[in-house]
Amino acid sequence: MKRNTSSFRDPSGYVFIEDNIVKRVINPIYFEQFKVLTDSGFYNTLFEKKYLIPHKTYSENKDQIIIETQKIPFVNYPYEWSFLQYKHAALLSLKIQKLSLENNFTLKDASAFNITFHEGKPIFIDTLSFDFYKENNPWLAYKQFIMHFLGPLVLSKYFGQEHLKMLSQNLEGISLQMLSRLLPFKSYFSPTLLINIHLLAKYDKKYESDKKTINNNLSKASQIKLIDGLYDYISNLSVNEKTEWDHYYNQINYNDVAYQFKKEIVKDWFLSIKGKTLIDIGGNDGTFSRELKEQATFLIVADVDPNAVEQNYRQIVKNKEKLLLPIVADVLNPAANYGFNNEERFSFIDRVRDANLDGCLALAVIHHITLSGNIPFSLSAQFFSTMASNVLIEFPTRNDSWVQFLLDSKREFKNHFDYYNEENFEIEYAVYFEIVKKERIPSSERILYSLKRR
Repeated sequence: MKRNTSSFRDPSGYVFIEDNIVKRVINPIYFEQFKVLTDSGFYNTLFEKKYLIPHKTYSENKDQIIIETQKIPFVNYPYEWSFLQYKHAALLSLKIQKLSLENNFTLKDASAFNITFHEGKPIFIDTLSFDFYKENNPWLAYKQFIMHFLGPLVLSKYFGQEHLKMLSQNLEGISLQMLSRLLPFKSYFSPTLLINIHLLAKYDKKYESDKKTINNNLSKASQIKLIDGLYDYISNLSVNEKTEWDHYYNQINYNDVAYQFKKEIVKDWFLSIKGKTLIDIGGNDGTFSRELKEQATFLIVADVDPNAVEQNYRQIVKNKEKLLLPIVADVLNPAANYGFNNEERFSFIDRVRDANLDGCLALAVIHHITLSGNIPFSLSAQFFSTMASNVLIEFPTRNDSWVQFLLDSKREFKNHFDYYNEENFEIEYAVYFEIVKKERIPSSERILYSLKRR
């Protein structure tokens, strides 16, 4: 039994792993709620709607109930979502709270970390977040919803998608006072933002000093009206921000022959390693990962550009694709371990390592890692060795136009990067990998390396 270090805040129970199966202990303090939620059929309703991760009872005695929960192959966090993903996670929370109220339950917390993306959509993963609704009691998780969902979304609307990453440094959410200070003056003219952020921040500060709660008396009908208002506002939120790799495949510098050749090599490589699971580093909108859908069971597509990730996610939603997981990830600064003891939210590298994936694609990223990020081959080789046992890397040579552009941008330091060539790449990567195959892409200045971890 290995207790999950993320699961310690709730006195109702905790998560542990046993024989690679995810289980959750439920303490006696939550027995009544759990039994009513089960016997009423409300849990089943949430399962059927795919709002909540399914579970079944594993064992039960007077001291504890243990449930077995469906395992998610790669738990992802709010600071790894595109704007639309974040919106859909927020809307799911509101759907669940409204459905709960209609069934005389309520969400006792509304943390964005209670949601992750799985099989193409957001899903709620905290089974013990539900409590009994008490007449005229306010939604106690309302403030948390504003701090975790509405706040980051409206900051991104006004100032850009980098603000979606703020929860990595604010695990408890962005404070109401900070939100109110950061938002522009024109936000006061939005009734939704005035009521749910600016006035809420003002009253929260006052009630905090008086040790009182915000709005002691709020009917169910009023709560549903509040939820509907937030739902409509968030549904209409958008962000208009151009990014560097937006519509990347409209600006690639090789022709159709090279493009199709690369697609075929990617499929042949994945077949050769008998792959089922994969991470695509710098995968943009998932174009090349989609070539593997017939063989794969799970594909992570990670890219630094939130607009590219959003384009990928829109395709997933439109086509109801379950295999692909798009996330925002910067390999030059991957998400670290956060929280208490640095073990509450797990790093990108640790989660990929624990997923034990069959393969890693790294197409047209090594020159950006090396020349834009100033990362030596020895260190990028070490990084890719943690991703998977089999790696397919596209290496643009010094004659490639993108490489020339990046080298020229170094100006007086250009000579420092004389080491950027295929010979040095092969020497440094040979420390961690065996070079299984090396193929030049026709009509291009690029090489594909099939690598197997030593």
